Amino acid sequence: MKNDIQIHIEYTPNPNTLKFVVNRTLLEKGAANFTNPSKSSDSPLAERVFGVPGVSAVMVGTNFVTITKSPNGNWDVLAEEVPKAIQDHLGRGGLAMAKGYVWAAPHSSSMISDIEKRIREVLDNEIRPAVAMDGGDIEFGKYEDGVVYLHLQGSCSACPSSVMTLKMGVEARLKEVVPEIKEVVQI
Repeated sequence: MKNDIQIHIEYTPNPNTLKFVVNRTLLEKGAANFTNPSKSSDSPLAERVFGVPGVSAVMVGTNFVTITKSPNGNWDVLAEEVPKAIQDHLGRGGLAMAKGYVWAAPHSSSMISDIEKRIREVLDNEIRPAVAMDGGDIEFGKYEDGVVYLHLQGSCSACPSSVMTLKMGVEARLKEVVPEIKEVVQI
């Protein structure tokens, strides 16, 4: 089984992250972001990837794993060892996510306003898929007094171009659909 697991590396706009695309479904939808090993118990795959020296964060997406390099991490080592860790883990029948794990949309409340519904539709249908192509994710935080608060994850977190993406891309698109929006900010 190990031989039919294919992984290729994609560079992201963030110089501190790499995206490892796997020919397997790892998560049915959404993304699971782990910013340190002690919080990765929901993902046996993330726990395994954290075992590679130099990994400081792991995000598991639908068919990819994005890793963030620690300051002392070495890209040559990471580019070789992370795919090996993923292939070994999956090849031995290891799970990407713990049994019973269900991705919960961060907006599953039925008590949301029409404005929030429109924001979330654009995020889920347009922006999140585009950001996932670069190894990242964006989650809705809240909408308050004309301001949309978003969580940037994976390659989007601490990316040098994230402010431009947020303002020029996300904010511009959301304002087209929801004119009540004054600003979009990262939390």
